[in-house]
Parts: sequence; C-alpha cells; structure tokens
Amino acid sequence: MRSMTRMKGHRMGATKMKSSSSMIALLIALLVLAGRDGLAAPWQGIEPLRSRRADVERILGKPLGAASDAATELRFRIVGGRVTVTFVTPKFIETKRLDPSLVGTVLQVVVDYDNAADTPQSLGIQNDTNFAREERGPVAIYRNQKEGIVYSFLNGRLRRAYYSPSAEQLSRAQRR
Repeated sequence: MRSMTRMKGHRMGATKMKSSSSMIALLIALLVLAGRDGLAAPWQGIEPLRSRRADVERILGKPLGAASDAATELRFRIVGGRVTVTFVTPKFIETKRLDPSLVGTVLQVVVDYDNAADTPQSLGIQNDTNFAREERGPVAIYRNQKEGIVYSFLNGRLRRAYYSPSAEQLSRAQRR
C-alpha cells in the first residue's frame, strides 16, 4: 500500500512538472514575441541588421554578375522580379554612430516586381494606421516606420518593396 501511495505521488509530481515546464515554455515564447517589437520586418528570412551575406546567399542563391560593389550590394533575379540587398558599411556605422559589430549585416532589401497582382487592399494596408500614405499621380507610397517597410504602387499595383531597419532598431543599435 505504501509503495502505491508513493507511485501516485510520483505521477502527480510528474504532471505538475509537465504543467510547470509548459508554462515556462509559454512564458519564454511570449517574451520572445514581445521582444520583436521595433524589429525590422524580414523578407524571405532576410532581416535587416541581423542577416549577413552568407544568409542572403543561402536563401537567394548566387548573386547576378560580378558586381564591383559586391561587398556592399548584391543583386538577384527572382521569379517575378529582382532583389537588391545592401549591407552595412564602416562609413554607415560611423555616420549613424552604430555598433561596429553590425558591419556586413543587411542594411536594406529592395524587391522590384515585374507584374505583381498585389494591391494596397490585398496586402491589407489601405486602412492600416501603421502605414502613412503618400500619393504622387499614379504612384502611391505606404510607409511603416515602426517595422521599416515601404511599399510603392504604380497604378494600384505593387511595384517595389523596401525592407529596412525600423526606427527603434536603429536607435537601439546606436553607441551610447
């Protein structure tokens, strides 16, 4: 009888441990998600001020041509358009007074679309208050400084998207 009680207690303890570890995992997940506020929006897994050239080439493959600015800029052909990735340089670090460890990370991803069907409505940004809207004739530009995203539309169709560090991310990266 005594060993039965011990067995039951052991099972109850294991259940409590599982419950506790589930709560800890949930708490960690929430902290990670909360910590993402103010980070740049990634494009295809490439994130400004985090991803490096090796990450970009792993995701997009071999860049086009032998660019003379290969250290600062890479160009790629993708289905439906082109991508230009620029990297943080020592001069940019100096000018913006950023942490020197950021040299060589992605500064900006620019995606040029040949014939995208996306519209402000299909992207859900037309009435999104996080996006400031500016119109110049047939061009409409939607900017979200919080996430570092700018969309440019020509005649209502997505023409270009820019993925840059968010204002908060740049601020945090500055040397104190």
